[in-house]
Amino acid sequence: MARRVPTTLDMIRALIARPSVSCTDPHFDQSNRRVIELLAEWATALGFRVEIQPLEHGKANLVASLGPIEGADGLALSGHTDTVPCDPDRWHSDPYTATERDGRIYGLGSADMKSFFAFALDAASAFNPVKLKRPLLIVATADEESSMAGARALLPEHLGPARRCVIGEPTGLKPIRMHKGVMMESIRIQGQAGHSSDPALGANAIEGMHRVISELLAIREELQERYRNPAFAVPVPTLNLGAIHGGDNPNRICGHCALSIDLRPLPGMDIEELRSLLRRRLGQALAASPRLRLSVESLFGGVPAFETKSDAGLVRCCEHLSHAVAGAVSFGTEAPFLSRLGMETVILGAGYIEQAHQPDEFLPLEHVEPATTILRGLIERYCVAPEDSY
Repeated sequence: MARRVPTTLDMIRALIARPSVSCTDPHFDQSNRRVIELLAEWATALGFRVEIQPLEHGKANLVASLGPIEGADGLALSGHTDTVPCDPDRWHSDPYTATERDGRIYGLGSADMKSFFAFALDAASAFNPVKLKRPLLIVATADEESSMAGARALLPEHLGPARRCVIGEPTGLKPIRMHKGVMMESIRIQGQAGHSSDPALGANAIEGMHRVISELLAIREELQERYRNPAFAVPVPTLNLGAIHGGDNPNRICGHCALSIDLRPLPGMDIEELRSLLRRRLGQALAASPRLRLSVESLFGGVPAFETKSDAGLVRCCEHLSHAVAGAVSFGTEAPFLSRLGMETVILGAGYIEQAHQPDEFLPLEHVEPATTILRGLIERYCVAPEDSY
């Protein structure tokens, strides 16, 4: 078949050249529409039926489907179109210009994870749409790097034709079937300012936060004693005290103190139950100090922990195609949201997570061919010549 889209490397270059930063700080936040529109153009050229789902703040998702309209049990290839912000002064080349050197392609989003869409479209271009017996979907989302708004907005009917999903986050071309969840919570204590010469004039928020931190460390120890999964490099849930701010002068009783924490639960741990535990235990820690007021708020909705069973058909297929045993990682992805839509889900992509969010982010050029080959194998297995078992 004649190509109807640019070459893989040309698609990567074009995607990197379209900035699509998502950030909780509005100063850095950008729309991803230019990336979505480019993907829609290429997918249309390959015969995909394209739907663009508008989101808030000028963002959008894309769901492109190829093959039969009726039926289900197809395959979705999914990824996010946004990147984190970057500091161009720390790069050795323009982060928005794909630069090849030393067997690598450098650029913001090269590994995490714009290149995946080039691999997916290149893989799809090898097949005649009329030969597909089950649907193939390419899903592109917004705001994975900030709020997960894109994944949260996906509706079951949009992805109904797919029963399996591969997310192309950078995993070194090894399948991932489990990852930890992500929680970020803000803990604030409001006290009463006063002159430091007389403690009775105020209620010291820093002293209250000291008790809160002691309770958090006790909670961490209890969780790590209760939960353990040897499949992870760090086999226990983690709780990090990330940032603390309080007070303004040595001779003033601190009237306000704030702490931000990061908690990474294992599969089997529920985020809402953990939030309830934090509020209850921290409230108890300050119960003897009625002049101190506590608030615990989530900095974002959170990413649940994720797990697909080791004997799932998609896991076995990805292991076969990648020649690697499925593993576990500590970073979060959109997998739990897609899994909740009823899809068997695996994370598998080119590049390495160690390069993500770093200056001089790069994708090894040696990953380009095997990444595309794996995706072609998945399309062949699930869309062209599907069988009941692998």
